[in-house]
Amino acid sequence: MSVSPSLTPAASAAAPAHGPTQAELLDFVRRTAGDAELIASLPLDPEGRTWVRLEGPGGSEAWLIGWPPGTGTGWHDHAESVGAFLTASGELKEHSLTTRLPTDGWKTLELTEGIDRERRLGAGKGRSFGRHHVHEVLNESTEEHAISVHAYYPPLPQIRRYSRSGQVLRLEQVERPADWQ
Repeated sequence: MSVSPSLTPAASAAAPAHGPTQAELLDFVRRTAGDAELIASLPLDPEGRTWVRLEGPGGSEAWLIGWPPGTGTGWHDHAESVGAFLTASGELKEHSLTTRLPTDGWKTLELTEGIDRERRLGAGKGRSFGRHHVHEVLNESTEEHAISVHAYYPPLPQIRRYSRSGQVLRLEQVERPADWQ
């Protein structure tokens, strides 16, 4: 994995006093993904994901991420942050849960049937999500990199990482910003 210096996309938005909404974050990632020069500037690594931090709207945290073929995030959430992401090139697949999980006090949960959702997000497709959204994002292509734009508000206080076996979800690790910046 590599980290590059921050960039400011040409399409940055004005800052609302309360912080950006999910819809405003989705609008930001859509406009940013349309900046062909910015998307082309992301260094791509055939071995691991690459990312560049961007200036997001209204004090949000934003990232441009490159996904080599066959890579993914694993199951995780974004704690108290709302967010949005959009595929700028290639195709990503998202697995998510349609229910809100308890935030604290557990290490292992047995999930009920029927709470799984799957989305394929080709170039120009994205979504927003609320607090405690649990998902994994994958580039299932065997040949093509994918590139996406992500934004979160407030800036990520932590990411909880999970493992999943069938209907069992297990909390494995809690990461803080110093772990990925």
